[in-house]
Amino acid sequence: MSAASVERPHENRPLIAEANRLMDRNPGYRVEIIGGQLVVTPPPDGPHGDVLMDLALPFAAAGLHGVESRVIPGIGLWLPTGNEDYVIPDLSVVDADYRDHCVENNCYDPACFRLVLEVTSSNWKTDLRDKVRAYAGAKIPVYVIVDRTHQRLHVLTDPAGDDYENHRPHSAGEIVTLPGVIGAEVALDVGHILKTGSPG
Repeated sequence: MSAASVERPHENRPLIAEANRLMDRNPGYRVEIIGGQLVVTPPPDGPHGDVLMDLALPFAAAGLHGVESRVIPGIGLWLPTGNEDYVIPDLSVVDADYRDHCVENNCYDPACFRLVLEVTSSNWKTDLRDKVRAYAGAKIPVYVIVDRTHQRLHVLTDPAGDDYENHRPHSAGEIVTLPGVIGAEVALDVGHILKTGSPG
């Protein structure tokens, strides 16, 4: 599926045009532009998709996939960090009227995002560093990272500048309740999430 924009052509957006070409030539790959750099992620493995499904269910059960908000995998988020920057989080909780906030290239204004979630893959450093800066700069209230490499669940809240004021890593054996700012209380069993997402 192409990420070609319906809003305006990309003749004056060379990175977006190249990102869209890469996506067309490499089905299943995720192509993003972070800090003016193209980031290409190979297709996820089975446990990556499995843990995403397990994560979507408690959000939906808490009522977040309803009339006020929606739980959506792979929705584009337009970043304020550069004139072509955008990311595609693995899972997002967005305001229900997100369709009214399309910016460009099938990406939406960060103001309608309540939470973004990433499950790490081979390029885990991007999720733990570059995307922390990107999401904080976009003022995303809650960023959750399932760090499959180090077996941790990170919850970042209170964006300030290009970082989050609160960053708590959690281990197996903990139950984490996400902040109510996302619209409901959602409890996550860290051990279950890490086991389900384990690539090995």
